[in-house]
Amino acid sequence: MARLTKKQKEARAKVDKNKLYSLEEASALLKEITYTKFDASVDIAVRLGVDPRKANQMVRGVVSLPHGTGKDMKVLALVTPDKEQEAKDAGADYVGLDEYLEKIKNGWTDVDVIVTMPAIMGKLGPLGRVLGPRGLMPNPKTGTVTMDVAKAVAEVKAGKIDFRVDKTGIVHAPIGKASFSADKLMENANELLTTLIKMKPVAAKGVYVKSIFMSSTMSPSISIDTKIG
Repeated sequence: MARLTKKQKEARAKVDKNKLYSLEEASALLKEITYTKFDASVDIAVRLGVDPRKANQMVRGVVSLPHGTGKDMKVLALVTPDKEQEAKDAGADYVGLDEYLEKIKNGWTDVDVIVTMPAIMGKLGPLGRVLGPRGLMPNPKTGTVTMDVAKAVAEVKAGKIDFRVDKTGIVHAPIGKASFSADKLMENANELLTTLIKMKPVAAKGVYVKSIFMSSTMSPSISIDTKIG
């Protein structure tokens, strides 16, 4: 087992493992226990009382974080020529169609989000084995398959994120950077959690939000009170 560094020990000592912190407390504490030299990412992990194997208990959606993620999201717009300028003007990093379909077919996935049009989805079907495992397949439910390409690109660039429950019943999502103020982290976290609570499947029985943890890159995790709304 690797030995803890002095900074790791100091960070762990500041977190009371037996306490459920409020979002406000957790956001402030996280800034104290983040010791990386780079601007660490801040994430939330929410364990839900759902069975993701059942279609009527799948939780998937989007949320626009009020303060963004702090990350420059790389967006690929797969569009027809008449939509290319629209996508570029909205801030898409890569714009085109056939040349990028070929690149993806050969394994290229160096983007965070793909936005496309309904008419293009047929061409993306055969690439599901490349895009699916990486969470890059566009989906009408998340607003990434649309005729309003400019709006979709602009929203992603502004901090709109896609989330879904994994096979273990946990939703992992980024809510900012360690350089954010505690208030901004709290407001982003609250927006995500409020959205998740509203999405409780009718078929989900018992406790819906089982646990919430907030952490930054390499920091200890902070347990958050699930009674947030």
